[in-house]
Amino acid sequence: MPDQQTLRLTASETSTTDFNNGSIFFVGTATVLIRYAGFTILTDPNFLHAGDHVHLGYGMTAERLTNPAIELEDLPPMDFCVLSHYHGDHFDQLVEEKLQKDLPIITTEHASDALKEKGFTATMPLDTWDSVMIEKSAARIQLTSMPGQHGPSITDLLLPPVMGSMLDFYTAERKLLRLYITGDTLVHDELREIPKRYPEIDLALFHLGGTRILGILLTMDAEQGVEAIRIINPREVIPIHYNDYEVFKSPLEEFKRAVAEAGLEDRVRYLSHGESYQFSVLPQRVSAA
Repeated sequence: MPDQQTLRLTASETSTTDFNNGSIFFVGTATVLIRYAGFTILTDPNFLHAGDHVHLGYGMTAERLTNPAIELEDLPPMDFCVLSHYHGDHFDQLVEEKLQKDLPIITTEHASDALKEKGFTATMPLDTWDSVMIEKSAARIQLTSMPGQHGPSITDLLLPPVMGSMLDFYTAERKLLRLYITGDTLVHDELREIPKRYPEIDLALFHLGGTRILGILLTMDAEQGVEAIRIINPREVIPIHYNDYEVFKSPLEEFKRAVAEAGLEDRVRYLSHGESYQFSVLPQRVSAA
């Protein structure tokens, strides 16, 4: 196992850190802004507009059907970006041109190599189960790469490698919050290892949409989304990555119905583009810290 990488960030002298409350702001597709413990984190930046097309490889493209909730130029100052993989609907051509080139980007080795060729200077590649420690003032995050599988069987070999992410927030070496992001994955055997290694997940962001290309399922649809809730067993789930592209064939309404039929409504929080979910950290964890 390689030595754990460390990313040390500088906090503003005038900033105050709230360990009790945080938020998830949904931009669209798999793009969110996570704000907690003094960190501002961007995920899978996609800022194209309705009618724009992204390249998916092998000469295939997909049209965006929605607009992002905010423009790329309106993003707040960010500490780092988490990128599940290198596909156009997760890191588009506009982002390649305009996102600050020295923003730390934690991602797969494949994506890191591609971004370096585009001029990004602070990529941090991870293999599955490898971690990076991110420190800022009294807070820290251990971010660990989780297993992901973008396509079934041999199809997966033709697609960019994908990773999920586990973000463990700490202060004074005590756990505050455990947040899981699935990345663009299907349900597969390795997912069952995640709750064994990382139990008590507080909040999870699920990439859904039921992406299909040439009829092949490439991201979780409604049925797999419900199965993943049962496997991962997070306290709360927010579905993202739905309804934004023409190749997303499983709309959010299907997932809502499947969640209701499974009796899991109390576990799921739904966001529309531009909405935020405000969360509170379990009191005993904050007091322990």
